[in-house]
Amino acid sequence: MNTPFPFTAIVGQDNMKLALVLTAIDPKIGGVLVFGDRGTGKSTAIRAFADLLPPIRVVTGCPINSETHADVPSWVDTTTKKTEKINTPVVDLPLGISSDRITGALDIEFALVEGIKRFQTGLLAKANRGYLYIDEVNLLEDHLVDLLLDVAQSGENVVEREGLSIRHASRFILIGSGNPEEGELRPQLLDRFGLSVEVLTPDTVNERIEVIKRRDDYDKHPEEYAATWDKENRKLRNKIQKARKSLGSITVDSKILEHCAQICIDLGSDGLRGELTLVRTARALAAFNGKERVDVGHIKTIAPMALSHRLRRDPLDDAGSGTRVERSVQKIIG
Repeated sequence: MNTPFPFTAIVGQDNMKLALVLTAIDPKIGGVLVFGDRGTGKSTAIRAFADLLPPIRVVTGCPINSETHADVPSWVDTTTKKTEKINTPVVDLPLGISSDRITGALDIEFALVEGIKRFQTGLLAKANRGYLYIDEVNLLEDHLVDLLLDVAQSGENVVEREGLSIRHASRFILIGSGNPEEGELRPQLLDRFGLSVEVLTPDTVNERIEVIKRRDDYDKHPEEYAATWDKENRKLRNKIQKARKSLGSITVDSKILEHCAQICIDLGSDGLRGELTLVRTARALAAFNGKERVDVGHIKTIAPMALSHRLRRDPLDDAGSGTRVERSVQKIIG
């Protein structure tokens, strides 16, 4: 198994790292969309992020990571009463994959040998209670986008073909990365992401040198290099777990809610998903910072990543969506 590059060793890209951490604190925020130039560490950060996630308890042998025996589907052949802790799943969905490999299908080999129909689970089963990562998400084929939208909306994977009638839970956090120059994302899928961040190529000599040095050291001795950052990764992991425990006690007063509503009205964002994401993300940031209540500073920090991908295009305003959000926040909050 390849040793991932340490998350805490990634140079810069603070917004991307913060967005990922906040979804680990509160999964209800939703997924993260990371758009930016090629070679800026998008995939590296997301794969390294898996090492920070707290373990989950599952029924031993359950292919969909059920938490309790009551959650195990009837078609799963397991009689064990044991549970175990496993790493939170982070499943890659490669481009060009067939829909059968995503949803699952009839196990042809078993059917031919044994003469019995058996369901072979797909990526949606493996990703249940975890993360589903799509690199170059803007290049994903339309029929696969439709499939993912259906499952993400319902939280259930339904397979009805080849004489099979299978249902199982599939609740996952979607993470996507891509280069905007290679194509746009469909609005329906864009709306499924809770947060959106843009990563840029480092523009200072010192920062570029540090990136090169760290990557070169890692390439020469991956395991040794990862070990030197284990302490920092462990500190961040503990901070995330502490924030998760305190999340329910973070207070959000009515003035903060009023600010969130005013910002979304000013920006003309559709629906109420913007306000809900703002509140949840600000609460997660407050917990991460060890605060007891959400303040306007938290709103200012997370508003661009929570709202920039929810804006309608304004042909009369050539400012970027992030700039428009910051301008609105300044107008409402000051």
